[in-house]
Amino acid sequence: MQVTETLNEGLKRGYAITVTAAELDAKVNEKLAEAQPEIEMKGFRKGKVPMALLKKQFGQRMIGEAMQESIDGAMNEHFEKSGDRPAMQPDVKMTNEDWKEGDDVSVDMSYEALPEIPEVDLSGVTLEKLVVKAEDEAVTEALENLAENAKEFEARDEAAVSEDGDQVVIDFLGKVDGEAFDGGAADDYPLVLGSNSFIPGFEEQLVGVKAGDEKDVSVTFPEEYQAEHLAGKEAVFSCTIKEVKAPKAAEINDEMAKKFGAED
Repeated sequence: MQVTETLNEGLKRGYAITVTAAELDAKVNEKLAEAQPEIEMKGFRKGKVPMALLKKQFGQRMIGEAMQESIDGAMNEHFEKSGDRPAMQPDVKMTNEDWKEGDDVSVDMSYEALPEIPEVDLSGVTLEKLVVKAEDEAVTEALENLAENAKEFEARDEAAVSEDGDQVVIDFLGKVDGEAFDGGAADDYPLVLGSNSFIPGFEEQLVGVKAGDEKDVSVTFPEEYQAEHLAGKEAVFSCTIKEVKAPKAAEINDEMAKKFGAED
């Protein structure tokens, strides 16, 4: 095997790797010898199939593996000897694309090496620790934002109608031109009205509903909608309202803190 340097500019490195046909053949024989004890073939006892027959039967299949292992081995040996650490996976390309059995294998490898970082004496370096004290108003605002994120929802009375900010639990089925489409249906979906998590215009039409209602919601998918086959299309979602829930603010206490991974 031969490794020849072709580029050495700054951190850029390039090498031409040649695996001779003899080396490749030896690698194939080695792999066949390893497998020979476990191979059974009609007319021969297990492990007694002649090497020549094995090579004829399995040699072609082994060549690709032997080629890859030889090139990987050459690369690993190069990095061990040179001490180079590639910044990213090296770019490896076979240069003799018209390769046929019996030819040498030629490969180009290129990469950018990580630079050597010199040792630095930090004994004379001093650091000033900066401490920023949060104002009481900022702490209060942050806690209130956490409480908003941690809020829960409690079921309203069955006769209560939904308001903006409520959560409605719905089953829905969406159709375009009367045909259902993938991703357009769900059961027991908890939707917070005013969250803008659904198609524009969807949530507003569910304000004023109550548990047990059925309502058709008509919307138009945005022109820039990620699913191209739905972009700009008009759709009708048949919704069954199963429950209406009112938001309940979380109390700012140790229990809320634990929800966010703090002790108190």
